[in-house]
Amino acid sequence: MTKTKTVSFIAVMLMIFTSAFAFDNTSIAYYTMGFSGIIWYVLAAALFFIPSSLMFAEYGATLHADEGGVYAWLKNGIGAKWAFIGGFVWLASWVILIVSTVSKIWIMLATTLTGRDSTGSWSLFGLSSTATIGLMSIAFFLVVTLIATRGLGKVAKLAGIGGIAALALTAVFATVSLVLLAKNGFRFAEPVTVKNFLQSPRTGYQGPAEMLSFIIFAVYAYAGIEALGSVSDRMTNAKRNFPRAMVAGAIAITLIYAALILLWGASSNWTKMFKGTSANLGNTTYVLMSNLGLVVGQSFGLSGAASQTLSFWFARFSAFTMLLSYFGSFFVIVYMPIKSFILGTPRKLWPGNFAKLNAADMPANAMWFQALVVCVLIALTSFGGRNAEGFYNVLTLMDNISSTVPYLFLVTAFPFFKLRKDLDRPFVIYNRMSTTWIVTGLVDALLLAGVISTVVDSLQDGAYWDLFLEIIGPILFGLIGLCLYKIYERVARRQAALAGTMVQ
Repeated sequence: MTKTKTVSFIAVMLMIFTSAFAFDNTSIAYYTMGFSGIIWYVLAAALFFIPSSLMFAEYGATLHADEGGVYAWLKNGIGAKWAFIGGFVWLASWVILIVSTVSKIWIMLATTLTGRDSTGSWSLFGLSSTATIGLMSIAFFLVVTLIATRGLGKVAKLAGIGGIAALALTAVFATVSLVLLAKNGFRFAEPVTVKNFLQSPRTGYQGPAEMLSFIIFAVYAYAGIEALGSVSDRMTNAKRNFPRAMVAGAIAITLIYAALILLWGASSNWTKMFKGTSANLGNTTYVLMSNLGLVVGQSFGLSGAASQTLSFWFARFSAFTMLLSYFGSFFVIVYMPIKSFILGTPRKLWPGNFAKLNAADMPANAMWFQALVVCVLIALTSFGGRNAEGFYNVLTLMDNISSTVPYLFLVTAFPFFKLRKDLDRPFVIYNRMSTTWIVTGLVDALLLAGVISTVVDSLQDGAYWDLFLEIIGPILFGLIGLCLYKIYERVARRQAALAGTMVQ
């Protein structure tokens, strides 16, 4: 009998960090909410990250032998039909992530090459810059899909290099910002006041509904934690150590997020940085890093030209490390979610040869269908005549909402999963059903509040097309899942009736 390799406490902590932390989440928080983003990140950790992580730990420990992943978790809670629909909504979150990522890669490339976001001036065939980016993104994704259907092999190893690059960027930013603070007598460029910690400096985030809609950004900052459930039963004394690791990891990530958001204010005064500038949710990280280099140069008495050169290299360094991180993970997310979902569900749920694997062990037909959906969504977002700021803002909101909705399925299914008496549970964290229902209600309320507030905010602004784009992913994929399951049920009934006739 092969002994199962255990996972250490530190290893789980590192897995939590790599799956749930992203450097650019801090710059987006500062761009959107200033210092007040810290409070929302703390609330999201307390009301979403920690309780849902413990739910996923129970899911993963109980169903660790089932390769169905998210589908298996939902199936054992709310049944095969809703599991298939919920799984499709989960798949939509990855598709929207692809749409958002492939478009933002060009900002990273432009900044790496030129030291600034020059995509606003790009034009092919007389098209606008956003349409040009859309066309390039479509062509790029079709090439990536072609490569991926033939098998990736060693390409996936780039994700590891990207992870190291992202950690290096975080370390450099934190170190330089602390040195700058020390040099300036710990005076922040952005005033550290109670008002700034409670109220967003952005005019569009002053009302309760607008501020509450930021919870989508905060929840998205912790997205990816469902992947950790698969190791929950492989720790020594898992019942005690895994919940501790989850809580410790959540606290550590929350503190790091809070510290980094605060450190952006060391070099960047919010009003001077973002009032009337070309910064947007796609390039804000590079704009802020460029400014950090400029301020460091000025603070240490460098000449204007030398300070500008330092600013240039800070922007290029941040763009290059982010490009490595995104590019390395991009080839993986093109095929990993769709392959995992298809292999985890019954083949009969899929029409024709949709789920068939090719010679490279890839679901090529499904991947090309995914490519079609991705290209359509890219076209819808990029050929709408909006400017660069609106283009990248709607891409980010699409990504945030589509990543939040699947958690509504996973969290809502958890109490019903707990009611199952026929499952072998290696360890139980939520011992009482009353606690389970209360926690589920609180987490669901937080997620719904974020989604509803984002919808209300768009309606109040009259941004109906943007709202359509933000919610089309989960709705479209949910309807596709429902239709496929209806077809499966119809075929199953016919086969059962035919078998009954033959027996008679």
